[in-house]
Amino acid sequence: MTEAFLPASPPMARSGLRRSAHRRTDLVWLADAWERAKVLVVDRDTALARGNRLVLLPAGQAPAGERLFLGEDEEGTPYFAVLAEMTDEPGTTRVTIRDVGHLLDDVESALLVTSIALANWHRRHRYSPHDGSLTSMTEAGWARVTESGRMVWPRTDPAVIVLVHDAVPGDDGRCLLGHNVAWTGPGWGRRYSCLAGFVEAGESCEAAVVREVAEEVGVPVTRLRYVGSQAWPYPGSLMLGFMAEGDPNRPLCVDEAEISEARWFTRAEVRDVLEGRRDDFGLPMGSSIAHFLVAEWLAGRV
Repeated sequence: MTEAFLPASPPMARSGLRRSAHRRTDLVWLADAWERAKVLVVDRDTALARGNRLVLLPAGQAPAGERLFLGEDEEGTPYFAVLAEMTDEPGTTRVTIRDVGHLLDDVESALLVTSIALANWHRRHRYSPHDGSLTSMTEAGWARVTESGRMVWPRTDPAVIVLVHDAVPGDDGRCLLGHNVAWTGPGWGRRYSCLAGFVEAGESCEAAVVREVAEEVGVPVTRLRYVGSQAWPYPGSLMLGFMAEGDPNRPLCVDEAEISEARWFTRAEVRDVLEGRRDDFGLPMGSSIAHFLVAEWLAGRV
Protein backbone atom coordinates (compact mmCIF):
# COMPACT_ATOMS: atom_id res chain seq x y z
CA MET A 1 0.00 0.00 0.00
CA THR A 2 1.44 3.37 -0.96
CA GLU A 3 1.70 6.28 1.44
CA ALA A 4 -1.11 8.14 -0.37
CA PHE A 5 -3.59 5.40 0.56
CA LEU A 6 -2.56 4.88 4.16
CA PRO A 7 -5.11 6.10 6.69
CA ALA A 8 -4.21 9.01 8.92
CA SER A 9 -2.46 7.93 12.10
CA PRO A 10 -1.33 9.65 15.31
CA PRO A 11 2.16 11.14 15.54
CA MET A 12 4.84 8.49 16.15
CA ALA A 13 2.38 5.66 15.40
CA ARG A 14 4.31 4.50 12.33
CA SER A 15 7.86 3.25 12.67
CA GLY A 16 10.54 3.22 10.01
CA LEU A 17 12.73 1.13 12.32
CA ARG A 18 13.11 -2.66 12.30
CA ARG A 19 13.62 -3.65 15.93
CA SER A 20 15.62 -6.77 14.99
CA ALA A 21 14.92 -8.41 18.34
CA HIS A 22 16.87 -11.52 17.34
CA ARG A 23 20.08 -9.44 17.45
CA ARG A 24 19.75 -8.43 21.10
CA THR A 25 21.54 -11.50 22.46
CA ASP A 26 24.11 -11.77 19.66
CA LEU A 27 27.13 -10.16 21.30
CA VAL A 28 29.39 -10.62 18.27
CA TRP A 29 26.89 -8.98 15.92
CA LEU A 30 26.21 -6.15 18.39
CA ALA A 31 29.92 -5.38 18.72
CA ASP A 32 30.28 -5.18 14.94
CA ALA A 33 27.06 -3.15 14.59
CA TRP A 34 28.28 -0.61 17.13
CA GLU A 35 31.29 0.26 14.98
CA ARG A 36 29.05 1.30 12.05
CA ALA A 37 26.08 2.58 14.03
CA LYS A 38 24.40 5.93 14.35
CA VAL A 39 24.00 6.88 18.00
CA LEU A 40 21.40 9.01 19.78
CA VAL A 41 22.53 10.42 23.14
CA VAL A 42 19.67 10.53 25.64
CA ASP A 43 19.80 12.42 28.93
CA ARG A 44 16.72 11.27 30.88
CA ASP A 45 13.93 12.33 28.46
CA THR A 46 15.98 14.77 26.40
CA ALA A 47 18.01 14.53 23.18
CA LEU A 48 19.72 17.02 20.89
CA ALA A 49 18.15 18.20 17.65
CA ARG A 50 19.27 20.47 14.85
CA GLY A 51 16.09 21.91 13.36
CA ASN A 52 13.63 19.04 12.90
CA ARG A 53 16.33 16.36 12.85
CA LEU A 54 17.88 14.52 15.75
CA VAL A 55 21.63 14.75 16.26
CA LEU A 56 22.96 11.24 15.52
CA LEU A 57 26.64 10.63 16.20
CA PRO A 58 29.11 8.12 14.77
CA ALA A 59 29.90 5.52 17.41
CA GLY A 60 33.43 6.86 17.79
CA GLN A 61 32.08 10.24 18.90
CA ALA A 62 29.49 8.92 21.37
CA PRO A 63 30.10 9.46 25.09
CA ALA A 64 30.50 6.63 27.56
CA GLY A 65 27.25 5.32 28.98
CA GLU A 66 24.79 2.44 28.93
CA ARG A 67 24.03 1.34 25.37
CA LEU A 68 20.61 0.41 24.02
CA PHE A 69 20.27 -1.31 20.64
CA LEU A 70 17.22 0.31 19.02
CA GLY A 71 17.12 -1.49 15.65
CA GLU A 72 17.97 -1.06 11.99
CA ASP A 73 16.54 1.02 9.17
CA GLU A 74 15.54 -0.37 5.77
CA GLU A 75 19.14 -0.03 4.51
CA GLY A 76 20.45 -2.08 7.43
CA THR A 77 22.04 0.82 9.33
CA PRO A 78 22.07 -0.04 13.05
CA TYR A 79 20.99 2.52 15.64
CA PHE A 80 21.89 2.70 19.31
CA ALA A 81 21.06 5.06 22.15
CA VAL A 82 23.58 5.94 24.84
CA LEU A 83 22.26 7.02 28.23
CA ALA A 84 24.59 9.82 29.30
CA GLU A 85 24.81 13.49 30.10
CA MET A 86 24.65 15.54 26.92
CA THR A 87 27.10 18.15 25.75
CA ASP A 88 25.40 21.00 23.92
CA GLU A 89 26.72 21.71 20.44
CA PRO A 90 26.46 24.94 18.45
CA GLY A 91 23.23 25.12 16.48
CA THR A 92 21.49 22.40 18.49
CA THR A 93 18.57 22.43 20.92
CA ARG A 94 17.63 20.08 23.73
CA VAL A 95 14.27 18.55 22.84
CA THR A 96 11.72 16.10 24.19
CA ILE A 97 9.02 14.07 22.48
CA ARG A 98 6.55 16.83 23.35
CA ASP A 99 8.64 19.31 21.38
CA VAL A 100 9.38 17.42 18.17
CA GLY A 101 7.56 14.08 18.15
CA HIS A 102 5.18 15.24 15.42
CA LEU A 103 7.94 16.85 13.34
CA LEU A 104 10.35 13.91 13.03
CA ASP A 105 10.28 11.32 10.26
CA ASP A 106 9.22 7.73 10.94
CA VAL A 107 12.75 6.53 11.72
CA GLU A 108 13.77 9.34 14.05
CA SER A 109 10.45 9.47 15.90
CA ALA A 110 10.84 5.73 16.59
CA LEU A 111 14.40 6.29 17.81
CA LEU A 112 13.36 9.02 20.21
CA VAL A 113 10.25 7.41 21.68
CA THR A 114 11.90 3.99 22.04
CA SER A 115 15.06 5.29 23.67
CA ILE A 116 13.16 7.45 26.15
CA ALA A 117 10.75 4.62 26.96
CA LEU A 118 13.66 2.31 27.70
CA ALA A 119 15.59 4.98 29.60
CA ASN A 120 12.62 5.64 31.86
CA TRP A 121 12.09 1.93 32.43
CA HIS A 122 15.72 1.29 33.35
CA ARG A 123 15.77 4.23 35.74
CA ARG A 124 12.73 2.86 37.59
CA HIS A 125 13.85 -0.78 37.72
CA ARG A 126 17.27 -0.78 39.31
CA TYR A 127 15.91 -3.36 41.74
CA SER A 128 14.01 -6.54 41.00
CA PRO A 129 10.25 -6.48 41.67
CA HIS A 130 10.54 -10.16 42.58
CA ASP A 131 12.95 -9.98 45.53
CA GLY A 132 14.36 -6.44 45.72
CA SER A 133 17.84 -7.46 44.59
CA LEU A 134 20.00 -5.24 42.40
CA THR A 135 19.62 -5.70 38.63
CA SER A 136 21.86 -4.93 35.69
CA MET A 137 21.13 -4.26 32.02
CA THR A 138 21.21 -7.15 29.57
CA GLU A 139 19.92 -8.12 26.10
CA ALA A 140 21.23 -4.88 24.57
CA GLY A 141 19.07 -2.78 26.90
CA TRP A 142 15.82 -4.73 26.52
CA ALA A 143 15.95 -6.53 29.87
CA ARG A 144 17.45 -6.46 33.33
CA VAL A 145 18.78 -9.43 35.28
CA THR A 146 19.56 -10.19 38.92
CA GLU A 147 22.76 -11.89 40.08
CA SER A 148 20.75 -15.10 40.43
CA GLY A 149 19.72 -14.86 36.76
CA ARG A 150 16.11 -13.80 37.19
CA MET A 151 15.02 -11.63 34.26
CA VAL A 152 12.83 -8.54 34.17
CA TRP A 153 11.45 -7.10 30.92
CA PRO A 154 9.89 -3.71 30.14
CA ARG A 155 6.16 -3.39 30.69
CA THR A 156 3.77 -0.97 29.02
CA ASP A 157 0.74 0.49 30.79
CA PRO A 158 -2.34 0.72 28.51
CA ALA A 159 -4.40 3.90 28.81
CA VAL A 160 -7.45 5.04 26.88
CA ILE A 161 -8.03 8.52 25.55
CA VAL A 162 -11.32 9.55 23.98
CA LEU A 163 -12.74 12.44 22.00
CA VAL A 164 -16.42 12.61 23.01
CA HIS A 165 -18.59 14.38 20.42
CA ASP A 166 -22.28 14.92 19.67
CA ALA A 167 -22.25 13.44 16.13
CA VAL A 168 -23.51 16.73 14.67
CA PRO A 169 -21.80 17.65 11.36
CA GLY A 170 -20.53 21.09 10.46
CA ASP A 171 -19.45 24.04 12.58
CA ASP A 172 -22.22 23.55 15.14
CA GLY A 173 -20.98 20.08 16.06
CA ARG A 174 -19.50 19.94 19.56
CA CYS A 175 -16.82 17.96 21.39
CA LEU A 176 -16.27 17.54 25.12
CA LEU A 177 -12.88 18.50 26.54
CA GLY A 178 -11.58 18.81 30.08
CA HIS A 179 -8.88 20.64 32.03
CA ASN A 180 -6.88 18.42 34.38
CA VAL A 181 -6.20 19.70 37.90
CA ALA A 182 -2.51 18.85 37.48
CA TRP A 183 -2.07 21.28 34.58
CA THR A 184 -0.73 24.25 36.47
CA GLY A 185 2.53 25.01 34.65
CA PRO A 186 3.20 27.90 32.26
CA GLY A 187 0.96 27.68 29.21
CA TRP A 188 -1.21 24.94 30.69
CA GLY A 189 -3.65 27.02 32.75
CA ARG A 190 -6.30 27.30 30.01
CA ARG A 191 -5.55 24.10 28.11
CA TYR A 192 -8.32 21.61 27.41
CA SER A 193 -7.85 18.09 26.14
CA CYS A 194 -9.51 14.74 25.60
CA LEU A 195 -10.55 12.65 28.57
CA ALA A 196 -8.17 9.81 29.44
CA GLY A 197 -7.30 7.22 32.04
CA PHE A 198 -5.53 3.93 32.66
CA VAL A 199 -7.10 0.58 31.85
CA GLU A 200 -7.74 -1.23 35.13
CA ALA A 201 -6.99 -4.88 35.90
CA GLY A 202 -9.42 -7.22 34.19
CA GLU A 203 -10.91 -4.42 32.08
CA SER A 204 -11.24 -4.07 28.31
CA CYS A 205 -10.25 -0.85 26.58
CA GLU A 206 -13.87 -0.23 25.57
CA ALA A 207 -15.09 -0.67 29.14
CA ALA A 208 -12.34 1.69 30.32
CA VAL A 209 -13.55 4.41 27.93
CA VAL A 210 -17.12 4.17 29.22
CA ARG A 211 -15.98 4.13 32.86
CA GLU A 212 -13.46 6.98 32.59
CA VAL A 213 -15.89 9.37 30.89
CA ALA A 214 -18.60 8.54 33.43
CA GLU A 215 -16.21 9.00 36.35
CA GLU A 216 -14.61 12.22 35.13
CA VAL A 217 -17.60 14.12 33.74
CA GLY A 218 -20.70 12.00 34.36
CA VAL A 219 -21.64 11.55 30.69
CA PRO A 220 -22.72 8.16 29.26
CA VAL A 221 -21.12 7.41 25.88
CA THR A 222 -22.13 5.18 22.99
CA ARG A 223 -20.89 4.23 19.50
CA LEU A 224 -17.25 3.84 20.45
CA ARG A 225 -14.75 3.71 17.58
CA TYR A 226 -11.08 2.84 17.93
CA VAL A 227 -8.90 5.30 15.98
CA GLY A 228 -5.25 4.52 16.69
CA SER A 229 -2.52 4.28 19.31
CA GLN A 230 0.59 6.13 20.40
CA ALA A 231 3.45 5.19 22.69
CA TRP A 232 3.80 7.86 25.37
CA PRO A 233 6.74 7.04 27.65
CA TYR A 234 5.84 9.29 30.58
CA PRO A 235 6.72 7.04 32.18
CA GLY A 236 5.58 4.02 30.12
CA SER A 237 2.11 4.33 28.61
CA LEU A 238 0.48 3.16 25.41
CA MET A 239 -2.33 5.56 24.57
CA LEU A 240 -5.30 3.89 22.83
CA GLY A 241 -7.37 6.53 21.04
CA PHE A 242 -11.15 6.40 20.62
CA MET A 243 -14.06 8.47 19.38
CA ALA A 244 -17.38 8.18 21.22
CA GLU A 245 -20.75 9.91 21.15
CA GLY A 246 -22.29 11.76 24.09
CA ASP A 247 -25.23 14.06 24.72
CA PRO A 248 -24.38 17.78 25.30
CA ASN A 249 -27.74 18.20 27.04
CA ARG A 250 -26.63 15.84 29.78
CA PRO A 251 -25.50 17.86 32.83
CA LEU A 252 -21.78 17.56 33.51
CA CYS A 253 -20.75 16.15 36.86
CA VAL A 254 -17.02 16.78 37.14
CA ASP A 255 -14.73 14.71 39.37
CA GLU A 256 -12.93 17.63 41.01
CA ALA A 257 -10.08 15.40 42.16
CA GLU A 258 -9.05 14.99 38.51
CA ILE A 259 -10.86 17.57 36.35
CA SER A 260 -11.10 21.22 37.32
CA GLU A 261 -13.40 22.12 34.44
CA ALA A 262 -15.05 20.46 31.44
CA ARG A 263 -17.13 21.96 28.66
CA TRP A 264 -18.41 21.41 25.14
CA PHE A 265 -16.68 23.26 22.29
CA THR A 266 -18.02 23.80 18.77
CA ARG A 267 -15.97 23.04 15.67
CA ALA A 268 -15.91 26.75 14.94
CA GLU A 269 -14.37 27.49 18.36
CA VAL A 270 -11.76 24.75 18.02
CA ARG A 271 -10.85 25.80 14.48
CA ASP A 272 -10.41 29.42 15.56
CA VAL A 273 -7.89 28.38 18.24
CA LEU A 274 -5.92 26.11 15.90
CA GLU A 275 -5.80 28.82 13.25
CA GLY A 276 -4.79 31.54 15.71
CA ARG A 277 -7.96 33.66 15.67
CA ARG A 278 -8.60 33.32 19.40
CA ASP A 279 -6.53 32.44 22.46
CA ASP A 280 -8.95 32.33 25.38
CA PHE A 281 -8.37 28.58 25.67
CA GLY A 282 -5.69 26.16 24.53
CA LEU A 283 -5.67 22.73 22.91
CA PRO A 284 -3.36 19.70 23.11
CA MET A 285 0.21 19.90 21.80
CA GLY A 286 0.83 18.79 18.23
CA SER A 287 2.86 15.72 19.24
CA SER A 288 0.02 14.18 21.26
CA ILE A 289 -2.64 11.69 20.19
CA ALA A 290 -5.15 14.06 21.82
CA HIS A 291 -4.32 16.69 19.18
CA PHE A 292 -4.73 14.05 16.48
CA LEU A 293 -8.19 13.06 17.77
CA VAL A 294 -9.30 16.70 17.88
CA ALA A 295 -8.01 17.25 14.32
CA GLU A 296 -9.79 14.13 13.04
CA TRP A 297 -13.07 15.28 14.60
CA LEU A 298 -12.60 18.79 13.26
CA ALA A 299 -12.19 17.36 9.74
CA GLY A 300 -15.40 15.36 10.16
CA ARG A 301 -13.68 11.97 10.33
CA VAL A 302 -15.71 10.57 13.22
